[in-house]
Amino acid sequence: MLDNQIINIRSEVDNWLQSFNQAISQQKNKDESIKILSNLFFEDSHWRDILALTWKIQTVSGKSKVIENLYNKIMDVSAKSFQIDQQRTLPREVIRAGKNVIEVILRFKTKFGNCEGVVRLFEDQERKGYFKAWSLLTALSDLSSSDKKNNEQYQNVLEGPNWLDKRNEDRLYKNREPKVIVVGSGQAGLSIAARLKQQNIDTLIVDKNERIGDNWRNRYHSLKLHNQTLVNHLPYMPFPSTWPTYIPKDKLAGWFEYYVESMELNVWTNTKFIGAEYDENKKHWKVKLKLSDDTIKIMKPKHIVMAVGVSSVPNRTKIPGMDHYKGKVIHSADYDNGKHYNGKNVLVYGTGTSAHDVAQDLYAHGANVKIVQRSPSMVVNVEPSAQLPYQLYNEGPNTDDCDLITISTPLQVLKKTHQLLTEKTKRIDKPLLDKLTRVGFNLEYGEENSGWQFKYLTRGGGYYFNVGASDLIADGKIKVLQFSNIENFLPSGIEMKSGEKLDIDLMVTATGYKGQEYVVEELFGKAVVDKIGPIWGFDDERQELRNMWMQTKQPGLWFHAGSLAQCRIFSKFLALHIKAINEGILI
Repeated sequence: MLDNQIINIRSEVDNWLQSFNQAISQQKNKDESIKILSNLFFEDSHWRDILALTWKIQTVSGKSKVIENLYNKIMDVSAKSFQIDQQRTLPREVIRAGKNVIEVILRFKTKFGNCEGVVRLFEDQERKGYFKAWSLLTALSDLSSSDKKNNEQYQNVLEGPNWLDKRNEDRLYKNREPKVIVVGSGQAGLSIAARLKQQNIDTLIVDKNERIGDNWRNRYHSLKLHNQTLVNHLPYMPFPSTWPTYIPKDKLAGWFEYYVESMELNVWTNTKFIGAEYDENKKHWKVKLKLSDDTIKIMKPKHIVMAVGVSSVPNRTKIPGMDHYKGKVIHSADYDNGKHYNGKNVLVYGTGTSAHDVAQDLYAHGANVKIVQRSPSMVVNVEPSAQLPYQLYNEGPNTDDCDLITISTPLQVLKKTHQLLTEKTKRIDKPLLDKLTRVGFNLEYGEENSGWQFKYLTRGGGYYFNVGASDLIADGKIKVLQFSNIENFLPSGIEMKSGEKLDIDLMVTATGYKGQEYVVEELFGKAVVDKIGPIWGFDDERQELRNMWMQTKQPGLWFHAGSLAQCRIFSKFLALHIKAINEGILI
């Protein structure tokens, strides 16, 4: 970027911030402030707040709503001193959702703490040379009263317990209760526990598996992550720069164990969370845990964080008519590898990620595999198409800045972004998609062509990043059958409407996973499910994922889930929210 461009950008940003700070000055009355703010935002502007001004995660759209709500909340928390954060990526011209904008990372203060944000500006076409805001993010970054974990000074202690002695004792919880119990030791559980640890909040992770990392280690043999390593770091400990671009499951599982030791997290494995009841008077939970020796342990934390993932309980819904088949049937969650099926005939039901990966692994082991499609699916080549949403992480800013910029995109803008990306991927992937269509694979691209990421955010699946299975299908090496063309299930296999009969040695049902509501009802009862409502998918009013990373209607119950990037980013805010409650800032 040329020097004069940098000067012009800085000038436009300074002008906007000067007017904005003037508008929220305590010396101004509300009418004056609203008038100034009205000139600073476009009609289709958006404001997303993450705890900074509202203690919620919510988005407001439309200038009149943005200005009224923003002004009131700024006054409520005494927000002030909005300025360019000189320690972070400086203002720059970028393209977001097809628009040329100036993107600015901000810092400011409220009576509760230090905050950060992002504003996007572009020129008003009706007033040349005058820039207005298209979107604004305000996010809490630290509490003023926060008691953070400090590095200890060196002490030469010749007698008494050393570091290891203290760690081993700390893990036992002999004479104390944890403030927080986290259920699950995957990326969600580890990220929130690490954040809480740094806020000096005593946290215990419980996991039913034998080892930390088993949630990845126990998946099918050939699994790797489908997005790149640079996006997937956990808090405080980025992956080494020498790591492969796509992390193998067992490598990730091993890192999780290393992470727990390095971050000094307390984890009880072989421990099953049986259920919990909330004591309204004492404001804590009565949690029932089944330990590795089958004894029952009762603990009384103030908070429970459910970190069992978006997809944790296999949906074993039976496919209509399959009960007539007398051969072996397994869910994709129970699949390990295809080494026993060389030369065998296998049907895989489903066309999401699990179905494709299982089918590809079976083919690699010499099975005669067919994939059965029940409804259209989206297919995206893993490179470059599936990586396009993460291009920000290749633009130059560090991971913290990229994370902040990522969450600064409001829902409506995010949807437009992914509609544009979907059209781009269709052009890039056209040769593959055309071949898939010719062999009878039915394609679709999400609601309103919003693509794979919105499929993930609304339903947790329904797409496949092609790492080879789609090529095998397109080339006829893995046959695709439409479920509608199956006439009957037979004891030995299936009969097609054409009259062809196929003997099958194994059927794999990739029928997805149950929603988190199912887990909540199992562990907390239907009354709690009814109280908090749906989990995951979008709340139309708030324009945010429902009940995720925020206070639910059930006191002391929180949900943390998503990709490694989502868990890294939102664990920060979930930990700050719990901290604010523990310190009495919030009720």
